[in-house]
Amino acid sequence: MNDIDLIKLQTRCVSHEIRNHISICEMYTEILRKNLVKDNYKNQSVDNAIECIQKSLKIIGTSLLDLKSLNNLSPQNCDFKYLVEESIRLSTAYTQGKNIEINTFIKNTADIYVDDNKFLACVVNIIKNAIEAIEIKGEINIIAEVKDGFAHLRIANNGKMISKEKQKEIFNEGFTTKPTGSGLGLHICKENLNVQNAELRLNKSTRSLTEFEIIIPVIK
Repeated sequence: MNDIDLIKLQTRCVSHEIRNHISICEMYTEILRKNLVKDNYKNQSVDNAIECIQKSLKIIGTSLLDLKSLNNLSPQNCDFKYLVEESIRLSTAYTQGKNIEINTFIKNTADIYVDDNKFLACVVNIIKNAIEAIEIKGEINIIAEVKDGFAHLRIANNGKMISKEKQKEIFNEGFTTKPTGSGLGLHICKENLNVQNAELRLNKSTRSLTEFEIIIPVIK
């Protein structure tokens, strides 16, 4: 692949990430507006919405920098538990209008060496996919655990199954299971996690459960 093709590919990937996080900002802005009218501003959900908007804007800023540099990775020591909790907090915007229960089980924690904004973007994208797999009502289980020198993050939902044929191509660029999907989300996640020494895999997808897992070494 020559430099021009690489830049074109990267531009498409970055644009996809920007669209994801702009949608978060838009939805939380609507939540903010409704609460301002209803509660005369003094409301915890409003504060939370503002914080989520600010964090999303930071993630957008990081993505925009990718347009200027082919190597825009700023890893640092980050607490695994914090990243999981922050990802869930950012993702709840996508549950608006649905009856979805998100169950979180964080067994323990450790430091991992990642670019926090890029790692958050990947986890948010996977949780977003889990939410979108559920039409109206369902359940998402998020399990975080550190064992044998690795941090494991499993994200499971009881929504629509991914067919066995599609499971083989799920991480390929351009492949999507959604009518309006770009086929870039999971491909970008896998690539961004790979450069951070993390692995993204689909553990299973059956009629009752679809589960993705992120595995990354912890700092000893």
